[in-house]
Amino acid sequence: MNLSEELEGRALRESRALLAREVPGTDFHALCRWLRHGFPRYGWVGVYLLEGGTLHLAGWDGEHPTEHTSIPLGSGLCGLAAREQRTVNVRDVRERPEYLACFLETRSEIVVPIMDGATCLGEIDIDGPQQGAYDASDERFLERLSKELVHRARSVLERAPWRA
Repeated sequence: MNLSEELEGRALRESRALLAREVPGTDFHALCRWLRHGFPRYGWVGVYLLEGGTLHLAGWDGEHPTEHTSIPLGSGLCGLAAREQRTVNVRDVRERPEYLACFLETRSEIVVPIMDGATCLGEIDIDGPQQGAYDASDERFLERLSKELVHRARSVLERAPWRA
């Protein structure tokens, strides 16, 4: 995608404004919608939050819902990113046996943990239909964005809507 510094800065300002306007209780749906529609290679966007040993889907936007609304920490690329507390950027998901297939058209996936110090609160998960869709500029942008999500993630984790 090769986001320029200028575009990245503008996108971060827009995301902060969006998060400030977002109604509590809507979790991360508006942010996921904004990311998907603002960045054409972001085919499906989700935010998962970590409680215990499970990642729970807290918001998403895409053409179709995922069946993976809860992911055990030991499963998939999402589990790998949370366990190792690092960004996982996969050029071709067909080459990764740990990939949890959500959509037939997915070829790339990038998963960025939401870190509060040394604690993983959750992650941003993005699937794309093109092989090699994400590069270092996407990693940098999403890692900076994940820092903006720490407060919101803590707030949603306190309510843990998936327990209802």
